Amino acid sequence: MFVREICDPVARLTGEKVGSAAEKALAHVGVTTIGSLLCRYPRDWEDRSRSAPLKDFRNGPVCSIVRVIAHEWFDAGKIRTLKIFIEDDTARACLLCYNRPFMKNQLVVGNDYLIYSDFEFKYGEIRSSAFDFEPIPAVSVASAAGGTERIAPGQILPVYPLTKGLRMAKLRALVKQALDAYLPVIEDEIPQSIRERYHLLTKAHALKAIHFPESMKELEKAKKTIMYEELFYLEVMVGKRAQAKRSVMRRVPEETASCMTQQKTPDLQNLLLDRLPFVLTEGQQEAVADINGDMDSPYPMSRLLQGDVGSGKTLVAFLAALKAVEKGGQAAIMAPTELLARQHAENAAKLLEPLGVNVAFLTGNIKSKGRKQLLKDLALGVIDVAIGTHALFSRDVCYRDLRLVVIDEQHRFGVVQRQAIMAKGDAPDLLMMSATPIPRTLAITVFGDLDVSVIKGLPPGRQPIVTHLARESNENKVYEFIRAQLKTGAQAYFVYPLIEEGELDLKDAVSMKERLATEIFPEYTLALAHSKMDEEEKRLTMEAFRGGDIHILVATSVVEVGVDVPNATCMVIEHAERFGLSALHQLRGRVGRGTAQSYCFLVYSDKYTEDAKTRLMVMLEHSDGFVIAEEDLKLRGPGQINGVEQSGYIRLGLADPVEHTAILEKARADAFAMLEADSGLLSSDHRCVADVLSRAPPFSDVGV
Repeated sequence: MFVREICDPVARLTGEKVGSAAEKALAHVGVTTIGSLLCRYPRDWEDRSRSAPLKDFRNGPVCSIVRVIAHEWFDAGKIRTLKIFIEDDTARACLLCYNRPFMKNQLVVGNDYLIYSDFEFKYGEIRSSAFDFEPIPAVSVASAAGGTERIAPGQILPVYPLTKGLRMAKLRALVKQALDAYLPVIEDEIPQSIRERYHLLTKAHALKAIHFPESMKELEKAKKTIMYEELFYLEVMVGKRAQAKRSVMRRVPEETASCMTQQKTPDLQNLLLDRLPFVLTEGQQEAVADINGDMDSPYPMSRLLQGDVGSGKTLVAFLAALKAVEKGGQAAIMAPTELLARQHAENAAKLLEPLGVNVAFLTGNIKSKGRKQLLKDLALGVIDVAIGTHALFSRDVCYRDLRLVVIDEQHRFGVVQRQAIMAKGDAPDLLMMSATPIPRTLAITVFGDLDVSVIKGLPPGRQPIVTHLARESNENKVYEFIRAQLKTGAQAYFVYPLIEEGELDLKDAVSMKERLATEIFPEYTLALAHSKMDEEEKRLTMEAFRGGDIHILVATSVVEVGVDVPNATCMVIEHAERFGLSALHQLRGRVGRGTAQSYCFLVYSDKYTEDAKTRLMVMLEHSDGFVIAEEDLKLRGPGQINGVEQSGYIRLGLADPVEHTAILEKARADAFAMLEADSGLLSSDHRCVADVLSRAPPFSDVGV
């Protein structure tokens, strides 16, 4: 039986009565079965097997045999508080029992106990208010001096994450009872050849040792075993998905596509390239070559196109769309906001319609009459390229022959949304784009079944953005600098974390727009842009800003994506300490889109955390989005990175793809080699993997 197959309820444990409160608390954290209880691993371990006397309390936790020498009561507010004095051979200390008067009956004067706690020196004494203890049994052995000395039952104990209604002692007892009852029936989940190669433990041994190790060396072996197993099955699932994609053939063989009556004039890509006033960068050319190769293959494309803000990903997407149209099909380009989708549609109309390609813009705000004709044209194939938001996969939207799906800012769409747009075609090519670079560690886990193209560098003429940190108290200097830039004819953004004044002591866009317009820049035209505005009002505002009629745009992070104004050279982000690295990088990327030197000011208040300080320094020192993404990953962990938390792939019990990269890469190599050599998992050594996938698939609760 695999551990995830143990579906007996936790309440079935009889040796240690669970109780309704504990059962409810366990269910709150997702533990309802004995299998899920055994897979709730400790977050830490207390090594009580090594002695640490009271006198060494400054070096870490104390683990010592002590004698209770006195009880004392003192007033602390409305109730009396118990103070218990203890000593060992090296020092004296006291235990403060706030709201625990019953401890006088558990720590009895004159008796000996094994104490485990972090102590501090305060008010002239060594003290602790959070401690654990256990009685010393009556076990004695002859000492070297001829007398007797007590032996402490030291062990390594698990420290579990708790929740309201759940005590550590109760959880330890339940896990121990579950281990005693079920370990004999637990099967291995790793092929024997791999287990022997890396000297991994059996699954039963690893479970026993991860919860109650006999030594720190055994604990490390158990951790290595479980981490490898988790990452191995993560990569097996990624590899299986990649296999499934490769097994899908195109509906229309490529050799017959050229005979289709709807085919456009050949070589549309070159026609567009000839019309451009510049040449593609090396990175763009490589990306186009990758995409063309995929679209010419007999299998549907699954590619992730990464590139820093302003690197030219959208043009590459347009060239991919032309490839689909040239083959007689249609392309759909989906963006997360109407603002970004409209900008793509406007640019596509300028570039593609002169080539005879019909472009349409589709969002939920299209009026019924116009929408009806648009949907009819889309279903008949009159429209070649549809650009829009979530409306592209609405129930009433049909395509004649959807050959290519492009998803821009892919991290803003969930798995279900991606599947919905893909279902509108018959195994169409998929191109996902991201201006939020994905670190390599996550690229081989979350997107390990995709081919990846990276556009390095910026188009010719672009200059690196100069970034400055400024204290809120020095913002007048920032205002003066912006004024000097505005005098040259440039434009500026001012970004705030809030739309309107809230409970937090933060500046907001609405009130600051008034202050900037009346007190600081009265000679210039200012406008607002935020998410609560009507889409049409927001569109008109952005068009006026793009056209130069508005000098300063005061906004929230709504301008993080989809705003391309080459004349805007200044970005001021107030309360920059409140923004994440990804948002800061995206906002900074709104400037520097022309040939003029651009500037970004990160204005921060005195109330900032160490993490915020680190983020600001990363922004100051780095402009490469991939470096920033790696730093973001280190700071926040994989589970909080945009797009990752919604995918569900990183819900691991013990392994961390960032911290345990070496294990991840071995697991990936082993998983992919196994699937390459034995795709059906038919060999006797791989049989356990096939059984796991059929009987107890990992990550099934998150739909991987």
